[in-house]
Amino acid sequence: MANNVDVTTANFEQEVLKADKPVLLKFWAPWCGPCKMMAPVVDEVADERADNLKVVSVNVDDAPEIAAEHGVRGVPTVMLFKSGAKVASLVGAQSKSQLAQFIEQNA
Repeated sequence: MANNVDVTTANFEQEVLKADKPVLLKFWAPWCGPCKMMAPVVDEVADERADNLKVVSVNVDDAPEIAAEHGVRGVPTVMLFKSGAKVASLVGAQSKSQLAQFIEQNA
């Protein structure tokens, strides 16, 4: 979990847009069952890819403006950012292999 940073409006620009490596951004909510199922998968990926991928999470209840700005309509949603730009997104709970494939194709 150490490699999964919580992001708010206060640190979004620094943590995501100015990151020096690709960023996997997870939008979630505490009341979301699929989000809870996916959390350990995201944490595993964060730990395994810590050298070349930054993983951050946004609680949509705490930062609805970030979710709105990026067109998040459902949670969980994951997005991949490179050099400050969103390059891909995926909606719904993903298995570890699906998440790994998403990262491989877009990072």
